[in-house]
Formats: sequence, structure tokens, C-alpha cells
Amino acid sequence: MPTAMKIGALLFVSAAASLVAQTPVRRATSGPAALTGTWQGDAPAGWTLVLQADDTTISGAVSSCSASPAVEIANARVDANTITFTCTSLDGDRTLTFSGTYTANEITLTWDLRVREGGKSPDPGDLFNVSNSPNRFVTPRTLTLKRGGAGAGALALDRIADRRRMTRPAFSPVTFDRILHADKEPHNWLTYSRTLDGQRHSPLAEVNVSNVAQLDLAWMWPSRASGRFQATPLVVDGVLYTVEAPNNIFALDAQTGAVIWTYSYTPATGARATGGGGFPNRGVAILGDTLFMGTLDAHLLALDARTGKLIWDTVAADFADSACKLPDFPFSPCYAFTHAPLIVKDKVIMGTSGGDGGVPGYGIRGFVAAFDAKTGKEIWRRYTIPAPGEPGNDTWSGDSWKTGGAGAWITGSYDPDLNLIYWGTGNPVPTNDGSSRLGDNLYSNSVLALEADTGALKWHYQFTPHDDMDWDSAHVPVLADVRWQGRTRKALLTANKNGLLYALERGTGAFLYAKPYVELNWVERFTDTGRPIVTQKPKSQWIPRRISGTNWHPPSYSPKTGFFYVSSRERSDDGPGNSHGDIQAFDSHTGERKWTFTRKDTWFNSGVLTTASDLLFIGSTGDFYSGPTAERRENGYFVALDARTGKLLWERSLGGSVHSTPMTYSVAGTQYVAVTGGNNLFVFAIRR
Repeated sequence: MPTAMKIGALLFVSAAASLVAQTPVRRATSGPAALTGTWQGDAPAGWTLVLQADDTTISGAVSSCSASPAVEIANARVDANTITFTCTSLDGDRTLTFSGTYTANEITLTWDLRVREGGKSPDPGDLFNVSNSPNRFVTPRTLTLKRGGAGAGALALDRIADRRRMTRPAFSPVTFDRILHADKEPHNWLTYSRTLDGQRHSPLAEVNVSNVAQLDLAWMWPSRASGRFQATPLVVDGVLYTVEAPNNIFALDAQTGAVIWTYSYTPATGARATGGGGFPNRGVAILGDTLFMGTLDAHLLALDARTGKLIWDTVAADFADSACKLPDFPFSPCYAFTHAPLIVKDKVIMGTSGGDGGVPGYGIRGFVAAFDAKTGKEIWRRYTIPAPGEPGNDTWSGDSWKTGGAGAWITGSYDPDLNLIYWGTGNPVPTNDGSSRLGDNLYSNSVLALEADTGALKWHYQFTPHDDMDWDSAHVPVLADVRWQGRTRKALLTANKNGLLYALERGTGAFLYAKPYVELNWVERFTDTGRPIVTQKPKSQWIPRRISGTNWHPPSYSPKTGFFYVSSRERSDDGPGNSHGDIQAFDSHTGERKWTFTRKDTWFNSGVLTTASDLLFIGSTGDFYSGPTAERRENGYFVALDARTGKLLWERSLGGSVHSTPMTYSVAGTQYVAVTGGNNLFVFAIRR
């Protein structure tokens, strides 16, 4: 459920590096407790805290504190006449908890320090040193703020205001027409895949093959994510929006990383997903002046993009439904939202995750649903498993359809000319034993083409009938025109976990081709309609293995090269040294492999970004067992390749695994490339 937080982010900063955060604040409706105005207090250690509040936002800064870098305050709450908030050191080891009361003319605060288990104690000159030293936070640790704000505090606020005016353009509502024609504003990243066709290709070209070696870190933002940092940020006119797992939204200055506002949401106890460490979130969507986020407990939230204020909260499914929650396992996965929403016209499109499990009779019934962007009201729902009387229900034995899984947990794509939404579906449940769900199990392991206005099923294609290899098909469908058999086709491209790269005709679902991109032996041929004819080998001998092939990480298509780019992995049973990660380029017209870039003993477990300057960016993960002692490593690298040849041009170690997909944007004429590594967001630009 949402916290009672109404002040979402303040900042402690040095005068030399003043930053700002703006965030919604609940103002007292009447009486002496109203916060509106400017407040200032001088601490015993010589630093000054200034707060400035109006009807909707609050800003804060500290001056004369040169020993400490900018420190963000979050998790704040205003209740009646009390204020509480925390600030955490940049390394995450130390947290100060502030609490106090306010009246018409005074705010009185006290604070305490907590060092996490195994964390470092503060250095003598650190803002977080709360020892009894007379030069630091002395006992009692109190600070009184008065109305006013003259002197150093006012100067800090003036600098903040000047910086904000200079660096960030005025907010302009993001209409659906802007999203639909994203190539008209290549400096922004307005939807999960940048464009609705899922291509993840940017027209930006300032960073190019000749200068990419000069990429350097522009800024870094440390999150305190409780799960893998998998979100792809949005960038809208100089503001970057991202999600700290599981469900905290941050608006950052896209040039500096300064926090503008935060919104925190605490999912209900027991909410959990099957992947991403159990608590993933892959991003937000925007329409007009509203941000949208799905939550781990299957809510859909709408927030004011300017302030972070909650607008509405829709419960889309029961995260604790007894049909999927095992009685003795309260943290078993059930209904959840983990992907970034897709905006189509005036609708927010979401699909549920939770489609994994091993117990017959327990599981979700997957769905894709559309919600009104203004109100949150559900407009239509398309279940990924048909009910009795609907086409395809006879592909499930008995009542297995009721809990058959087929989640829809990765963002889809949209073709405005056909008015069709394309969405991939996950594996059936139980995951690895199909004996209780005989039949093809439609529409699991499929891509669905849905009418955008009604959710009606136009066509489907099932990649793996009756899957019990965990080859779910939750991938971003990529829409591109290809030449096939002498004709230009409006195609849908996808690389599947079953080891095959597919091209389908996206108007009808007609099968064009399927080509192996990793070693496989389970399929012998295809019928004219694209149904696989499987081998007679026992399934215990089928390859690719469950952890080989690609996963959910989005591919990319470059209109410049005509290549389709896929990250993949090959895991060998022969032990370390024989497994590897690949990024591969395929001719989209034929499915022919053009080049492969390989790294031993690591995986390219991120999505792919390409640019108009023939660059390809991708990240690697360290959660791979290797070496003589099979140790787990966290050694993620971020690399840039020549998109035409696969040649390595640049790389940086990020220290932690890369689980997100790179993206790029531009502010004030400078191109930035962003990616997560571990729990940090890294943003690079050309060294000046």
C-alpha cells in the first residue's frame, strides 16, 4: 500500500555543489501549521539547512558543508504537525533518521544514525559522523528552523533556482502524437522501447564510431533497490524518470542526476515475482502530464509527472489470489505487474506476471488489459488462456486452464496503421511437467495480435506448443519491414527462448521463417503454417537448455543496417570455460547471421541499443559460475560495438551486473548514454 509520504525528497548539499529536489507536500488546510514559506536553521557543526515550501512542492539545501557531497533525503512523512524523513550516505552504509514538529514559526528536528550490518562507520569529516565530537553533531542532536532564510541558506536556494532555470526546459505534456512520432524529438525517450515498434534504435549520432572511445562518466545515481535494477528510464525534456525496485519512482535532472522528486510505494507483504530477484520493475510510461507504474502487488498507479503526487490507484488483480498462492508458501508468486506500461491512444496497457509454478492446480490465468489513462478504469481485458466455449479452450485438459499461467510480463508493441497491439506470453503452469495440462495449451508461448480499441484477438502464433522446457515467449515484438521472397512484408521479428529467430507477417500472423540462433535439436522442420515438427529424442536431451538462448531482455533493429540484434547465452554441461555470452546480428530479410561477438564465462544479460551512428551498446552480467572453484562474480561490463561488424570499440567495468537495457538521450546538445550496473544508474557522455 502507498506510504503516507507527502514530502518525497529533500537534499543536503554543499554550497559548492548545490542541488535541489521538488516534491509534493501536504499543506495544512488552515491554522498555524501551514508549511508554506522559507525556513532556515544553523547546526552546531556550522552547516545551514534551508527548506522552502509552497502549495505543492518543497525544496531543501545545506550550505557550508564542504566535507560532504550531495545527500538525498527521502522516505519523508508529514502527519498533522510532525515531520519525519531519512537521508542515506551515497554508499548506502549509513542512514540518518530525522523527526520533529512544526508550528507557525518554528520547525524542531532531532536525528539518529544507523549503520547497516557490515557497513562502514563514518569518517571524521563526514556529514554522517554523529559522534559527540564538538565539531560534529553534538548531543542533544537538535536543530531549530525559523521562518526567514537569509544569509548562506538563501544564497544556496538562489543558486538552485538559477541552475534549474538554466538546465531544464519547461515541462510540455507528452501527447500520444508525440509518442507516435518519437523520431521528431530524438533527444527524448518517451516510451519503454523509445518507439512503439519496439526497435530500440535512436537517431542520435553525436556519439559515433570515431569518438566513442572518449565516452566518460557524466554522472552516477545510486539507488537502494531491493531487487535487480532492471528499469529503462524515460527522458522528457531534460527530466529522467526511473524506478528503484520494487516501486519507488525518481525524477532526476537528466544532466546532473539531481533529484527533483520521489514517490515511494510499498507493495503488500507477500507480493513477489518469479524473476528479477523477486522484486523487479522495468520502468514507467507517460501520457500528458501523468506517469504510470505497475506495482508488485498488481496495482496500476498514476502520478503527476511534475510533482510526483498520486492521482489514482487501480487494483487490477489480487496478488494473494488463493488460486495461485500456495497455502504454506505466502511468498509464492501470484499476480504482479513488473513491466513498463505501454501507452496506446488514451489507454494504458498492462500484462500480468506470476505465470510460473510447479504445483498442479495453483497458478495465475494470464491477461493483458487496457485502462483509461484519465480515470484508471479498466476498458477491456484479454485473457491469455481461453475459457470454456472460446476457441482454444480444448487445448487444456480438465480444469487446467483456470490456473495455467501464460503470463504477459514484458511490454508489447503497437502498429498504428493496423491498430494492433502485439504481446508475448509466458509458459504454461506447471512449468516443467505438462502431465496435468494435456494439449497445446493455447495461448501460452505465443505472440498475440490484439485490436487496440477492444482487445479482440486478431491472430496468434504459438512458438512452442505444450511447453515443459520453460521456453516462455515474453519478449518485446519488434516491428520492421523486410524483403521476403521478392516482396516487402510488414514483419514482426522476435528471438525466442526455444533457440529460434522468427519473422511473421504482422497483419495476419503468417509464418515467414524461423532460423536457429543457438545450438538446438528439438525441432526437425516446420509445416507451411509454421507449426514445429519435433524430434523423437527424449525431452531430457533437448537443447537449448533452460538457461541458454535469450531471455526477456529486449533486442534491437537498426533501419540503417537492416540487422536484427539479439543477446544470447550458451550454457554448457561440460563446466566452466565452455559457456559464453553472445551478441549476434542477423539480416532481417533472410535470418542469416552476419556477425557474433562472444565473451567467455559471462552473459550479455541486458537488452540492446543501436544508434544512427552505427553503434551498438549492451551490458554483461557477472552472475555466472566460472573458474576452478565455480565462484559467483559481479563483474558487469558495458560495451560499445560497431553495429555493422561487431568490432569492440569501448568498454567500462561497472562493478555490478547489468540487468537493464541501455538507452540514450540528449540535453542542451550533449548526447548521454545511460545504463544500470548493480544498483547504480551510470550516465556517460563524450569527454569535453
